Amino acid sequence: MPETSTLPGREKVALGFHHLGIQTADLENCLAWYRDFFGAEPNWSLDRFSELTLSRLPGIRRLVEVEAGGVRFHLFDRDGHTRTLPDGWGTLFQHVCVEVDSPAELHEVRERWIELFRSGRYAFARPDGPTDIVTDAEGVQSLYVLDVNGLEFEFTYIPGGD
Repeated sequence: MPETSTLPGREKVALGFHHLGIQTADLENCLAWYRDFFGAEPNWSLDRFSELTLSRLPGIRRLVEVEAGGVRFHLFDRDGHTRTLPDGWGTLFQHVCVEVDSPAELHEVRERWIELFRSGRYAFARPDGPTDIVTDAEGVQSLYVLDVNGLEFEFTYIPGGD
């Protein structure tokens, strides 16, 4: 259910998260990893696009929506993708945070990442392994992992969280 928020100088509006768009250099590799890591299942696929989409994403070839736990990911590839990663200093989303229900789930996520990496079934843009699970002064526990594209996901457990 969308939450109500106030934008500066505006009436309250309903905000809700719909999907996360992920550009990849290898759609099949990415799709397989999201299915195996997140347990995501495909909802639909497109290979024909509107003029607006083509103008915003030149060379887009295919887009697949997958969903896991109510979170939708739009995975897509484009002709001419350079396979280069951002250097981390430009403007980009730094990470996406996913909340889990227990500290044990953080350990399960970490082990699943390691298992999939060691399987050799996926090409990773960066071979960096998952971080250790850290706990802050308020007892919030966090773990960071990279997907096959080098995008960072934080998994967090918040004691008494919403």
